[in-house]
Formats: sequence, C-alpha cells, structure tokens
Amino acid sequence: MLRDVVHQHGALHAENDKLRLLIQRLLRQQFGRRSEQLSPDQLQLGLEDLEQSVAENQAGQDAAKAQQGRRPAPARRNHGALPEHLPRYEVLVDVERRDCPCCGGTLHAIGELRTEQLDIVPAQLRVRVTRRPRYACRACESAVVVAPAPERPIDGGMATEALIVHVLVSKFCDSLPLYRQAQMLARQGITLDRSTLSTWVGRACWWLTPLYDLLVGTALSAAKLFADDTTLPVLDPGRGRTKTGRLWCYAVDDRPWCGPSHPVAAYVYTEDRKGTRPAGHLAAFRGVLQVDGYPGFKRLAGDRADASVGLAFCWAHMRRYFYEFHTSTQSPLAAEVLAQVQALYAIEGQIRGHPAEHRRQARQDRSRPIVEALHAWLQVHQGRVSAASDLAKAIRYALRHWPGLTVFLDDGRVEMDSNVVERAIRPVALGRKNALFAGSDGGARHWAMAMTLIQTAKLNGVDPQAWLTDVLERVVSGRTKATELETLLPWNWTPSNSAAAPAVAA
Repeated sequence: MLRDVVHQHGALHAENDKLRLLIQRLLRQQFGRRSEQLSPDQLQLGLEDLEQSVAENQAGQDAAKAQQGRRPAPARRNHGALPEHLPRYEVLVDVERRDCPCCGGTLHAIGELRTEQLDIVPAQLRVRVTRRPRYACRACESAVVVAPAPERPIDGGMATEALIVHVLVSKFCDSLPLYRQAQMLARQGITLDRSTLSTWVGRACWWLTPLYDLLVGTALSAAKLFADDTTLPVLDPGRGRTKTGRLWCYAVDDRPWCGPSHPVAAYVYTEDRKGTRPAGHLAAFRGVLQVDGYPGFKRLAGDRADASVGLAFCWAHMRRYFYEFHTSTQSPLAAEVLAQVQALYAIEGQIRGHPAEHRRQARQDRSRPIVEALHAWLQVHQGRVSAASDLAKAIRYALRHWPGLTVFLDDGRVEMDSNVVERAIRPVALGRKNALFAGSDGGARHWAMAMTLIQTAKLNGVDPQAWLTDVLERVVSGRTKATELETLLPWNWTPSNSAAAPAVAA
C-alpha cells in the first residue's frame, strides 16, 4: 500500500513538473524571444533610440558653440568613399566679392575645396513616350511605312517592365502588400486598383515561368541539397476561410566548402504536406539531402532501394530541444549538451570557407572525439532521467537521428545544420505576416516563383530589380530565346546597358 502511495506521489510530482515546464514554454513563446541567439540586426534595433538621443544632445551642444562664435570640432567618423556609379550634381558656393581684404587687389583662383554628401531624390514616376514616325511615298502615295510596335509585357497596358518588376519586388522582397503599394502610387496622383497591380504580377510570372523552371531544375540537379518547408495560408473561397498550404524550399549553397555550384533557393508550392509532395519533387535527385526530422524525407530515403539519397540531419534542430529545456529549467544536464554542441560549432567557424577535404580531415581530428563522447554521454543518461520528461525526449530525438547527425564528420561538403534553408524561408514569414494569406493556389504559386527569382538573385549578389527588369525586357522582346535562358541566370547575367547594376548583400 505504501509503495502504491509513493508511486502515485512520484507520478503526480512528475506530472506537475511537466505542466509547469509546459506553462513556462508557452509563456516564452507568447511573450519571450523566439530566436536562440540575438542577431546583430536585433541588437541594432535596441541601440537606435540611444544613438538618436546622443545625436540630439550633440546637435544642441554644437548650436550653443556656434552662437558663442566657436566652431564645433568635426566628428571623427569614417563614412567611406561614396560609390562612383552614383550621379553627381554640383552646388557652387562662391565669395561675394573678389577684392583682396588686405590690399584691395583682384583675387585669382588657386584651387577649390570639394566635399561630397549623399542626397536623395524621392522615387518619381515618369511616362515613357514611344514615338513611331510614319512615312509615305510622294511618288505613288499608296504606301505608308511605320516601324512595328515593340512588344509589351501586357498588351495595351500602361506599365513598363521596370514598373511591373518594381511592384513584384516590393511585394515579395520588401513585404509590401499590393494595397499599400496602391496607396503609395496614389500619393503621386496615380490611382490604380489593387486588381490592376495583381494583373501585373500575374502577367510577369507568366513571362518568367521558364526561368523559374530552369532555376528549380538547377537546384534539384545538385549533388547536395538543403530542404525544408513552411506554412502559407491560402484563401479557400468555397469554405469561407483559409487553408494551410506549404512552401517547400530546396537550397544549394556550396560556398562554405568552395564548391563549384552557384547558390540557389528554389521554392515549390503544394496544397498540403503529404510525403508524396517532396518525393515527387525529388524523384530524380541523387545525393545528400540535409533536412530536419520530417518523416516524409526519411520515407523518401528509405524507399530508395539503391540508397541513392542519403540524409544528413540538423544539429540546430537537435540542439533546440535541449535549449528549450535548459531555458525553462536551467538543467545542468542540458547545459552540458549545449556546451559540447557549442564546441563543435566553434570548430566549424574556423574551417568554413576551406575545401571539402580540409574540412573532413579537421572534423576527423577535432570534432569526432567530441561527437563520440557526447554519444556515450547521451546513452548513459537516457536511462537516468524520467522517460516522461522533455529532457528524455530530447535525448531520444538525438539518439534516433544520430546516424544522420554524424554524416558531416565523413563528408566535408555537408554542413552541421540546415540553417542555409532556414534563412531562405525566413523572408516568407515576414511577407506572410504582412499579406496575411495568398488569394488562391495560383497566387501561392506566384509567391513561390517570385521568391525563387528574388532570393536566388540576392544569394548571388545581384540586384533583383535591375536583373528582373532586364530579363523581362529581353524575354518580352524576343531578344533572348527559350534555348538561351541559361545566359539570364543570375551568375551568367550581363546587363544590357553599359552600366553594371550594383551588387546587393545576400
């Protein structure tokens, strides 16, 4: 009887701990910080207000010195040289009289002082007028000759390729929904319905579909691929609510090991998350697939009798379970795992950017002892913690995925985590928050198409606006044939005009 009471008390105590942990986790997810680390951008957000206050106070001090006749000392800042490709205009500030203040003689120029400041002209709409002179013959007066009208992306439409691409990039790169863009255009006297902007986006996607298909095919033909998915709410008119679609992202990035492939982020939309979806996308794929623990990817690899697909699992996902437990409980056991994973990432930071063989050898010498010791530690502690606790679940998850977690030790091309694709799908979340949902399955496919083009351009340091404008002009005019689309890929693209477009940060 006493034994039953003790057992029941222990079970209730474990249940209370579990519920307390669940409450703490829910509170952190609702009100706390989601990211496991504070990014530099997030840190800058907190410093901006302080910098503004300092600047305001400094301006007051400078004004007071100026009133007293004292010139404030120039601030010691390194602004760097302003880019040469920016247009310049000059403002002449000259003396009123050219008489010498000492003897009254005539002053002559001996040089000048030049300073440069960065200026801006707000975005301004303009009208492109296409003139086509008509010619007639004075002799026969029966023939009228005029140059054929250039092709337009939208027959009879008012928008140029640059404006259409601007709407596309603003929506899918800068997360500006179409209704906000319509409001911005209205401030310049251009009243356009949101449906008109939607038509522009749809037509642009139709023209760019072949290039999108080429990018998807390029990504899926790689020998090493990152894969992940994220939700995309889609309006479901027949049911009067939204349904949850999926955006699958397949990313290639060989830069950490100096590989030959160019970075690509390809997105594919599906209406659900069934395992048949990635299996269909990856039907012809052969190589290493770096993923999270989604069962559909495991099933895909298991169904290949020739073992043509190898799975490499993500240490960031494995670490997350221990991190969440440690955040809620300050468990020293979870802290031990986090410390070992941190040591592995420190090694990765030192060998990133080196050839694959160098990375493999360094991992064999330095990382493998840490991994093997961690594996033994997890096996020992698996039986020492309550099977119902979240720590035990984290340990079981790690051991269950251990073969895929250790693939990186023997293959220098493989990363420790799938953060490449995690970063690629992050912009979707912001756009999804601002736009709320895609209007239809077709609109969701446009989302996948635009994200593929824009994010791949950014990964290759190419300005999406300049690139897509030039691509759309070439495709619409027929100057680039379907068999020449490879010349328009971001890493092969050469601007039509003589001035190269500025590079952008990836």
